[in-house]
Amino acid sequence: MNTRSTGASYEDIALVYLEKAGLALLARNFTCRYGEIDLVMSEQNVVVFVEVRYRRGANLRGGYGDGVDSVSARKRAKLVRAAEVFLASHARLAQRPCRFDVLAIADGDSAPVIDWRRNAFEAY
Repeated sequence: MNTRSTGASYEDIALVYLEKAGLALLARNFTCRYGEIDLVMSEQNVVVFVEVRYRRGANLRGGYGDGVDSVSARKRAKLVRAAEVFLASHARLAQRPCRFDVLAIADGDSAPVIDWRRNAFEAY
């Protein structure tokens, strides 16, 4: 399996998890010149930009480290700029409050282990 298809399969897991938690999908793999936003969701009146991270290892802190910690300052800046472009092209959503979540997925013994960090970082 290549990196793109691996990423897509973990985004599928994240999407199902978030929908079960009550969020609704607005967009998937939104791409612009600043980068890509894996999932754009809605939770009540809040627009939620979700970065999905897969981490190898038996747990989220094993293997290659914490998925949330793997979102560098540079990546956060790209996500914020991409979110600005998304909101500029979706005027009806631009007035809503927004947040940035990170959903990390690691291999578990019998099922994926998910660590969902709401409001993982601030835009500025």
